[in-house]
Amino acid sequence: MKSCSTNEVKIYNLSAGKALPEWLAEKKKRLMKTKKLEGRHRLELIQDFDMPGVSTNIQVTGDGNYILATGIYKPRVRCYDVKNLSMKFERCFDSEVVKFITLSQDYSKLVFLQCDRYVEFHAQFGRYYRMRIPKFGRDIAYHTPSCDLYVVGTSSEAYRINLELGRFNTPLQTDARCINVCKINPVHNLVTFGTIDGRVEAWDPRSPTRCGILDIAMNAVAEDTNVAGLPSVTSMAYKDGLKLGVGTSTGQVLIYDIRSSKPLLVKDHYNSEPIADIEFHKEENLVLSMDRKVVKIWNEEDGKPYTAVEGGETDYNDLCLVPGTGMFFVANEDIKILSYYVPSLGPAPKWCSFLDNLTEELEESEIQSVYDDYKFVTERELHDLGLGHLIGTSMLRGYMHGYFMDMRLYRKAKSMVQPFQFDEFKKRKIREKLQDERKNRVKLNTLPQVNKELALKLMTEPPKKTSGNLLQDDRFKALFENADYQVDRSAEEYRLINPVISNMEKKRTKKLEAMFSAVKVDEEPEGKASSDDESSSDDDKEWVKEVRNERYKIRNEARQRQMEEDSQASIQPKFYEIKPGEEFKMSDMQSDRKRKTSKVSLGERVASDHSAEIKSRGVLGGREMTFAMKSRKADRSREEAFKHRLERKKVRRSAGGLKNKKNSWKQ
Repeated sequence: MKSCSTNEVKIYNLSAGKALPEWLAEKKKRLMKTKKLEGRHRLELIQDFDMPGVSTNIQVTGDGNYILATGIYKPRVRCYDVKNLSMKFERCFDSEVVKFITLSQDYSKLVFLQCDRYVEFHAQFGRYYRMRIPKFGRDIAYHTPSCDLYVVGTSSEAYRINLELGRFNTPLQTDARCINVCKINPVHNLVTFGTIDGRVEAWDPRSPTRCGILDIAMNAVAEDTNVAGLPSVTSMAYKDGLKLGVGTSTGQVLIYDIRSSKPLLVKDHYNSEPIADIEFHKEENLVLSMDRKVVKIWNEEDGKPYTAVEGGETDYNDLCLVPGTGMFFVANEDIKILSYYVPSLGPAPKWCSFLDNLTEELEESEIQSVYDDYKFVTERELHDLGLGHLIGTSMLRGYMHGYFMDMRLYRKAKSMVQPFQFDEFKKRKIREKLQDERKNRVKLNTLPQVNKELALKLMTEPPKKTSGNLLQDDRFKALFENADYQVDRSAEEYRLINPVISNMEKKRTKKLEAMFSAVKVDEEPEGKASSDDESSSDDDKEWVKEVRNERYKIRNEARQRQMEEDSQASIQPKFYEIKPGEEFKMSDMQSDRKRKTSKVSLGERVASDHSAEIKSRGVLGGREMTFAMKSRKADRSREEAFKHRLERKKVRRSAGGLKNKKNSWKQ
């Protein structure tokens, strides 16, 4: 239980405290609930008074013995017996429940309006009948004298279902585009519809024509109200036969006497949130109005604030005030259904009259989180802790993308994996504190350990107004502290841009020299223009040459690295795969070997050839090297042809003698 005081009014949150996980075993839940330390401060008003995900609607039956609540997921309704302070039954649906009402004084006759255009009728044993309506519904109301069920929604017609005859009656045609709310006066049974156009239309069930219309939008705009857009009607409630409370989508509550078109009071929540529900506390003459963030309790006559209950991180969905008491329930976007008790509004209900004596004793100042005894860890964190072998055991509970484990086990494993973590944390904190104290001392301009050249350049140059000083900017602190940001001077990008940077430095130094030099422009000889253009063009030519030379160097280095990689690859043995049906040819291996050796340089060939001899010659260290070149196929064929000619030359006979004899015969 948690208590707070707003506007000097004591409010007790009966549902505050640690929420036990739903997947926890029943035995474990009972053990945790009976702990001495927690049992002294824990109060569970109704057992299992919660929903698996979100609670949407909540009501108390007419006899006050049962509490009905709907929620998700899966869509369901739960009935709680207040005499036994426990859940009586639970039923699930095919779709979410928008609104529901009770046709009897207990839970035996229920009607549920669902979001898929279906209306379900439930009896004491379960679902009795299911029917579909033409348009999507937003609210329902039951007219007891005629047994007509009114269903309104995204249509200008209000559908009437006669439960006695079991058929649709002629719908009521309104002037609105959509109808948000439908309420029936409990005294004279006047049917009122709250429309999206900011109007309230009144109809007499005995007549097919409209009785009257009330313009809410015009009256909601006042000097002390904050209205943005057209205020449509989002909630209505009757106090008696004459007083009507209307809530708007812009956060105003208007109190009307139905005999007048002007409101008696306009109350603004000042948060521009739609008013979700309105309840009248008749005994104390107070109004409870709720939006998504807060439940405000204020005086009906003058609108003076009485107290308020804020929701915090969760949004409110529905409000239910137990008649004649100081207790009310709130359905919200959380697992627990909130229960509040304000003793100044009235006594506690009869079924929990013990609250009047226990509220002061069980008051708690601090609320515990939902899963204080459990730690959520991912699978990677589990393996880092060395607990991966526990997956699949009862020590871990799978949930979403990780597991829930006991907090004591997590802390013990953490201390074993990182035993000196606390000592390191303590030393780091001491170091940070000393550094904070040193900030007040005189600062010296010392160069950082990383990027010293850049830091020196920033120190010497005046900071620009647009960029600021990088040394003093915390966003660039890692640039001078983290070694990963060190400028790599051997990188190709830096080597290509380095001549440009050096040229810029030269120009900067020339400008500085020109500023401090004593030479004036007037002392230049006549007929000669300034040589700034010529010098700048020469500088441009110089750095262009430097960039070009640097690019050539980079290309040569890349080519050299490629040749080294090829030579290393040539040394590695190569395996040949012989496919079925093919013969092994030695010429293939020789052709591949020749193709690879032809790419190797001469120096590498000589180094790999063991037949080469290197001899020193002379005193000055001259050397000569002799080696045998491997002959190619063309060279071998040329040598064979030369040898063949020599052989034929030896064996051939000369024809010189025959020539002389012929000449002599002619003579």
